[in-house]
Amino acid sequence: MPLQIVHHPDYDAGFAVNHRFPMSKYPLLMDALRARGLAGPNALNIAEPAPASWLKLAHAADYVDQVLACTVPEKIEREIGFPVGSRVSLRAQLATGGTMLAARLALRHGIACNTAGGSHHARRAQGAGFCTFNDVAVAALMLLAEGAAQKILVVDLDVHQGDGTADILAGDPRAFTFSMHGDRNYPVHKIASDLDIALPDGTGDAAYLERLGGILPELSARARWDIVFYNAGVDVHAEDRLGRLSLSDCGLRARDEAVIGHFRALGIPVCGVIGGGYSSDVSALAARHAILFEVGSGYA
Repeated sequence: MPLQIVHHPDYDAGFAVNHRFPMSKYPLLMDALRARGLAGPNALNIAEPAPASWLKLAHAADYVDQVLACTVPEKIEREIGFPVGSRVSLRAQLATGGTMLAARLALRHGIACNTAGGSHHARRAQGAGFCTFNDVAVAALMLLAEGAAQKILVVDLDVHQGDGTADILAGDPRAFTFSMHGDRNYPVHKIASDLDIALPDGTGDAAYLERLGGILPELSARARWDIVFYNAGVDVHAEDRLGRLSLSDCGLRARDEAVIGHFRALGIPVCGVIGGGYSSDVSALAARHAILFEVGSGYA
């Protein structure tokens, strides 16, 4: 069975090529996966929009209704970073439904990855930081509500701290949030995860991987996790416009191998989401995102 990949063409909401959020990375990522032989018909699964009832498990009902009706107040749109029109609203619903589908596939097959997701700045009250709905938090709460999982671990290695996921899952003993991120980066006001590791600017492969390698056994010792949501943001890369860390392509690959290999060796399912990435060279950015799928395919 090949690595199960979840995608939808409308993950691309059609932003201008000079927008700070590189929306064209989604179709380019699919091109990269096809070129690597990873996106064949037996591997590809099409996302469906998350219904409002799922979204309201994680987000305030009035905010969900605003996004679905495309009536988000301008102040909140500014915090998100773009207007929430029909294409952005659909994209947010699809990406969230895609992570839910990837989670179910991971529980069935051991690992699955969404070609979007990782929108970890969306908090319970509203979106922020290019994130409209928090797909991982929604999927985690759905699995718990369905009884498909009792213990969930979030491993967030995006360069930005996972404040929204921490906010939504705070105080729920069934979910544990871990974020390792750049110390002097967005958001300015962080919301404490269950475990946070803040790294100094310029952290490179060796120091990053040493710190990560030390924490993974601690995480797996905390509970018998039913599933791990892995946010594999590539904005830790040295060439990322918004990153401030200094990982190489080889460092990204070693990071993904460390996380996926650790949990799969323990028989714990892994649901991968791509997280952030903001390089000006969007083709190179898509290739970095493809590393998650290349590594994941070795554990399918």
